[in-house]
Amino acid sequence: MSSRTLPLLFINLGGEMLYILDQRLRAQNIPADKAKKADWIEDDRRRVMNDIITTMFNKKFLEELFKPQELYSKKALRTVFDRLAHASIMRLNQASMDKLYDLMTMAFKYQVLLCPRPKDILLVSFNHMDAIKDFVKETPSILSQVDETYKQLIEMYTPLSSGEFQLIRQTLLIFFQDMHIRVSIFLKDKVQNSNGRFVLPTSGPVPHGTQIPGLIRMFSCSGEEVKKLQFRNGGNYTSALREGSFEMFGERVIKLGTNMLVLPTHPTLYRQLLGCWTYSVNTTPNPLAKEELNMLARLMGGLEVQKTSSVDNGFRVNLFATDEEEEEALISRPDEFSYDVINIQATKVAFTNYFITM
Repeated sequence: MSSRTLPLLFINLGGEMLYILDQRLRAQNIPADKAKKADWIEDDRRRVMNDIITTMFNKKFLEELFKPQELYSKKALRTVFDRLAHASIMRLNQASMDKLYDLMTMAFKYQVLLCPRPKDILLVSFNHMDAIKDFVKETPSILSQVDETYKQLIEMYTPLSSGEFQLIRQTLLIFFQDMHIRVSIFLKDKVQNSNGRFVLPTSGPVPHGTQIPGLIRMFSCSGEEVKKLQFRNGGNYTSALREGSFEMFGERVIKLGTNMLVLPTHPTLYRQLLGCWTYSVNTTPNPLAKEELNMLARLMGGLEVQKTSSVDNGFRVNLFATDEEEEEALISRPDEFSYDVINIQATKVAFTNYFITM
């Protein structure tokens, strides 16, 4: 397990959250001259995005975040994003927050799985950071916060070896391994099976610095090539693309981590993306819960959340197509929201027979 994974996990999940919220807030936008008191206007959307990004890149918060540490439980991380999503005047009920977190996690899990090289996870993170900078490009004070985090990412991660990035990738995959939430656009594009597991492609460009598979070279003890063997690679691979930029400014080349909600090839992607999801529950007590909550308290100590007055003047955002769908999801939501972890208890009955319960 890598102790340098948490900042990348937080920034990439945060970037996906901002994509979804921005798209949903734009979908609820109406002309200002037709707006009533409780209606959504563009200034409110900008305020929400600015408030969340300001909180997300709070200096004290990031100081704790960038300290070497193990990932803590999904429940603890979910609590951070619950608080972050409500750092402004926007309000999400529990069902919409569940759905938002589902979409965030599955989108980033897909990106981690598709990274050509472990090191490319950093390019995915930079794509998210570039988009976040674009959200606040008209607010210099917030932009400077994002730029400072950019510098921290470059300073911490660019010197790492390929082996260290592989360990980061494995740590992320272990974190996501029991999350199999079905997303309709992934199902439609046949990149996700009906059981929620992703389908990895056997075509496209190979990772930078590698060659198309299909050739085996044999060498003598002196290092001289003595024989070549060809084999069928079972796919339709192409030559590698040029390497993306690992600087603050530059072309990333890789498209993973960009905002897929606004791609012109998917004009109805947002509605499709919200169309299908499943829940499963793990109620097993976590023996490290106390330590995780203590760490979470320190981490969240730097979060400056919008204080609400006795009169709630915020507005509610619904991530479902209708209020009825949201209410139905809220009713069917498990009491303890978590992800599918199968716990096996084996009790010896007699001789070599074991009774297994799940």
